[in-house]
Amino acid sequence: MLRSGIMTVVFGFGYFLGVHDFGFFLLVQLVCGLFQSIGWPCVCVAVVGNWFGKSKRGLIMGVWNSHTSVGNIIGSVVASSVLGFGWGWSFVLPGGFIVIMGIVVYLFLVVSSENVGFELVGKEVEMNVEGVPLVGLEKVDSGEEGMVESENTDSLAAIGFLDAWRLPTVAGVHLSHKTAGILSTVFDIGGVIGGVLAGYISDMIEARAVTSVVFLLLSIPALIFYRIYGSISMFTNVRMMFLSGLLVNGPYSLITTAVAADLGTQSLVKGNSRALATVTAIIDGTGSVGVALSPLLAGYISTRGLNSVFFMLTVSISIAAMLLIQVVKTEI
Repeated sequence: MLRSGIMTVVFGFGYFLGVHDFGFFLLVQLVCGLFQSIGWPCVCVAVVGNWFGKSKRGLIMGVWNSHTSVGNIIGSVVASSVLGFGWGWSFVLPGGFIVIMGIVVYLFLVVSSENVGFELVGKEVEMNVEGVPLVGLEKVDSGEEGMVESENTDSLAAIGFLDAWRLPTVAGVHLSHKTAGILSTVFDIGGVIGGVLAGYISDMIEARAVTSVVFLLLSIPALIFYRIYGSISMFTNVRMMFLSGLLVNGPYSLITTAVAADLGTQSLVKGNSRALATVTAIIDGTGSVGVALSPLLAGYISTRGLNSVFFMLTVSISIAAMLLIQVVKTEI
């Protein structure tokens, strides 16, 4: 967290120092991504997994995983609120927050319940019904992991969230960077609810892959409807964006947290907490490959029209669902 925050601040300093070398920004982002990748498997899954057994893991991880969407919301609001002072502040301020929270985590994080004298009730080694490892799980990520800023020549007059809701139409209306940043948080708000809902359902039916596939399949018509009806009005756009975030983030939340914890605590690794971090890193790293490639692919495909991008998204979701079929059969 400290190094991630520092590298984010360094990226922002490129604005104040007048740096225009693409190689500088590329190098900073690569190093920052390296440091950021450590956090999810080690802390967000392995440490939390040390505190909870399987019985409520889906719900617990669903609630916990909402911090990614909350972070996206806060990050968008913070970054867009200072954009008027120069895009550099959109990196320096969040980077400073990360450094501060890194110090808080260093001082107060308790890695395991045993470290403070608690015995974890219901902690067990897990495997599927046939006693074999679960395989074939992929991470489905929204890909909203970064921000690309350009010189802003538009009016940056403030607009409230409710004011944005009351805009008469989204078709053909130019929105400022600040307004767009606020509206983009709707997807993450839906993601918070989707992650919690998917975790609760997976605990209730004891089938995480089945839950993930159902959410994935439902997200396909949601995206199609968003493309067709999203331009009718701002209210319709927000509703469809919220629904898409809910359905997309559900399986993402499950696979990167509860499913990773299940895989990392099966009998093959004998409940080794370090194995949990390694398994999570593999799953998260696989998803990061998609996060890195999908914007490039979307940018190329978008030259043929926005419909082609939505087609790419539905195909990607369909592939993700098919990769889970074998695990679904095992769970059923």
